[in-house]
Amino acid sequence: MEKNIIQEIILWQQDFIRNIKLQKRNIAIDPAGNYVFVGIRRAGKTYMLYQYIQQLLNEGHDIHEILFINFEDERITDIKKEDLHLVIDAYRELFAYEPIIFLDEIQNVDGWEHFARRLADEGRRIFITGSNAHMLSREIASTLGGRFLIQEIWPFSFSEYLKYKGLTLNEHWYLSPQKADVIRLLGDYFYFGGLAESFSFIDKRLWLTSLYQKVLYSDIVIRKNIRNERSITLLIRKLADSVMQPTAVKRLQNILQGDGTSINRNTISAYLSYFKEAFLCFSVSNFTDTIPQREVMQKHYFYDNGILNLFLINPESKLLENLVAIYLLRNYGNNLYYYNRNVEVDFYVPSASLAIQVSYQMINQETREREISALVKLHAFKPLQRSLIITYNEENSLTIGNQTIEIVPIWKWMLENDSL
Repeated sequence: MEKNIIQEIILWQQDFIRNIKLQKRNIAIDPAGNYVFVGIRRAGKTYMLYQYIQQLLNEGHDIHEILFINFEDERITDIKKEDLHLVIDAYRELFAYEPIIFLDEIQNVDGWEHFARRLADEGRRIFITGSNAHMLSREIASTLGGRFLIQEIWPFSFSEYLKYKGLTLNEHWYLSPQKADVIRLLGDYFYFGGLAESFSFIDKRLWLTSLYQKVLYSDIVIRKNIRNERSITLLIRKLADSVMQPTAVKRLQNILQGDGTSINRNTISAYLSYFKEAFLCFSVSNFTDTIPQREVMQKHYFYDNGILNLFLINPESKLLENLVAIYLLRNYGNNLYYYNRNVEVDFYVPSASLAIQVSYQMINQETREREISALVKLHAFKPLQRSLIITYNEENSLTIGNQTIEIVPIWKWMLENDSL
């Protein structure tokens, strides 16, 4: 690896970052902290780094203090951990500053964590991004030794999407013509998700397909040395089909074997963990199960509606529940469950005494009674502070005994949660 190539990258990035125009996103960074940013590809991790660098420049830092390396640059894709010291050496030959170091997509370099730990031990400020949750594994966390704060970067929230589209909501937007604009703009976000690079594409589906293939093959098949590509792609499709339904590993095995794929349960469990590592899918367990059982029977969702929608026909109900799951995971993390014992409730958050049913529309009387009845039954033996039925565009409320059940449209609920 030649230092002059690294120097070219450093200088190019300095010029690029200084001039790039960004839509500001909400992120709080401790001025003394070192960070690891993780999340699905194209969620905006790199742009979060750019945003913070521009903040530093506005605070009086010099652009030449910035040492930014993208490890997906084809000129350095073959760099090894023993060569990483050249990054610092190359910078020192250019500038006399103590650099603020930004290492983008460094998970491509095996053993990167030892380099990062050494830099932190030397008292340097470091920011790292990666598209692989394995970066947060127990072994790597141990090597990093608590020197880094973890920040997960998500696709755009609905409020961020509205700002991107030029709609900044005023205080009384719900009572103004802005409400109609919100409902109109919901459509694309609902069907194509919140990955910002897709927003400017006419054929969003084509862009999302390309991204999905990049995640599947680069972050899973190649990285994990998967030989049976057919089984792993079929499993993704089956997970998309089963969104909304608890699915056991054994059932997934039966489905795949029914399609002529020979695969055992351990392999399926491994594949599911790979999907989670790549921030493609996440799982929600049943609150009433024992801890071992929670790993066996789960509901599986996708980190972005646009990717899920690649696999669906008549997708509305599944996309609605998936969007609710994304928001709940962002706000409540590992405290998110579904509830299934004598009563079935789509989502349950015990720490907030919150239960949510998801129904695309409530016109059908049987559907209405089923959704309401589930919340009433749960409240009877798990008193709830808030009971919700989230729909696409219906709003109402009703009181049954001491329980108020709110029927809330998804666009209103998302904007309420974006302000939390």
